[in-house]
Amino acid sequence: MTVSDFRLPDVTPVSEVDWAAIPSPAFVLDESRLRRNLALISQVQRESGAQIIVAFKGFSMWSAFGWLREYGITGATASSLNEARLAKEEMQGEVHVYAPAYSDEDFGPILELADHLVFNSFSQWERFRPQVQAARTAGKVVHVGIRINPEYAEVETDLYNPAGPFSRLGVTRREFREDLLDGVDGLHFHTLCEKDSDTLERTLEVVERNFGEFLGRMKWVNFGGGHLMTREGYDTARLIRVVRAFREKWDVHVILEPGSAFGWQTGWLVSSVLDVVHNVKNAALLDVSVSAHMPDVLEMPYRPRILGAGDPPQDDHREAVDTPPGHAYIIGGTTCLAGDVVGEYVFEQELGIGDRVVFDDMIHYTMVKTTFFNGVKHPDIGILHTGGHYERVKTFGYEEFKAKLS
Repeated sequence: MTVSDFRLPDVTPVSEVDWAAIPSPAFVLDESRLRRNLALISQVQRESGAQIIVAFKGFSMWSAFGWLREYGITGATASSLNEARLAKEEMQGEVHVYAPAYSDEDFGPILELADHLVFNSFSQWERFRPQVQAARTAGKVVHVGIRINPEYAEVETDLYNPAGPFSRLGVTRREFREDLLDGVDGLHFHTLCEKDSDTLERTLEVVERNFGEFLGRMKWVNFGGGHLMTREGYDTARLIRVVRAFREKWDVHVILEPGSAFGWQTGWLVSSVLDVVHNVKNAALLDVSVSAHMPDVLEMPYRPRILGAGDPPQDDHREAVDTPPGHAYIIGGTTCLAGDVVGEYVFEQELGIGDRVVFDDMIHYTMVKTTFFNGVKHPDIGILHTGGHYERVKTFGYEEFKAKLS
């Protein structure tokens, strides 16, 4: 059986979700959709021979880790001491760690936790190599890697391009130190951002051209994240073929560490209308914040999808008959920031106080980047289980807000 003819589990239809029964505001993970993603990821892992681990920077909802283990996901990649602790305590598998730089204070505890430890530069490797060697001598098994920068990427948004001009992430071929490879058994690169497997294939051609002379000395190569294999239309067959070919050519263990692929299209941010105001146009104020709860909308930027809503007509002097029916609202958050606005949307019905407004695809990245800006209420975290039962797994109050301050 191949991924192309592998039957994925069914998911709960959106039309069957009782949004009014979910306390607002809340991030809601749908178990059926997560299981669908995990089934596909697990199948890719089996067929490609790669090890697929979850990147906490994109998905770290630890109440769902039991399902990841159920589908054969045996590790996680962390970018800090806190994430490494979460990986050890809650994921309960291999702990892979990469950070652009390690502090003296954090490195010791990270070394104790890590099974794979990647350095961003040879200067960091030189600085901490004595500690790694001492730990190995004492019986600690830790695989050490160097992050490389192939200086090739197909990422359109500069904010997410790790191989852009003057990037601080990874070692270029010009700066690579063959004389410091003693004790290093792997290479790591990360240049993708929600890309298809054809981009990976082109990237590997550059990696082999620039760093091929060192690949034969390695035990493993980490392809990083950005492999959005759970997106509709993604060419999983190519991914499997490319990974297999690389493994066989260089006789190395291959690791993939996607984040978005796990949480992709697995849930929503449920909000409610608090007020509707009018200033030439109608604006609906919600009990969530764009800047605090959906920061990528402003940072990237991008326009999230709202269930049951569409785009407003363009101001291009079209005839009125071309204008879609409905009620237009500027959708804004509840902080004092003037720019705490998602954009303008058209709804079939007028919005009133208490009506639910549901943002789609809000589990990957969004949840891990939230803040307590302005002290606004942080959304709950909940799970919509198969069968329709809703479980509130976390609610946030004053103590969480206060704990971030002093």
